[in-house]
Amino acid sequence: MYTLGVQREFTARHYLIGGDWGEENREHAHRYRVEVRLTGATLNRHGYLVDIVEVEHRLEAIIERYRDALLNDLPEFAGLNPSIEHFARIIWQAFTRPGRIPNITSITVRLWESDIAWVEYTDDLSSA
Repeated sequence: MYTLGVQREFTARHYLIGGDWGEENREHAHRYRVEVRLTGATLNRHGYLVDIVEVEHRLEAIIERYRDALLNDLPEFAGLNPSIEHFARIIWQAFTRPGRIPNITSITVRLWESDIAWVEYTDDLSSA
């Protein structure tokens, strides 16, 4: 299997709901780092798993939506605690929304909210 990854950083704000998490219940910002990893078994005719430029464009469009935003105010977070877990899945869904990328069997989004805390969301695309 081949895996290609692209990373970006951005800042977004949120506040947690539904529990008593002290300062996390107040609006605050995180410097997020997101990594999208695409996995597949075969390369295209150029010897690439996927065109890195296409991955960069998809990821940059997603980041532009969230950069400097208050996540709680966005419709995709309606009724959800804007946890890093939900955020990673939402980024995964946004990344896959434009359509299938040939040769790719799974996509993983790893999202850091600090130097020590991250979450990963992966889904298999081979049966889709």
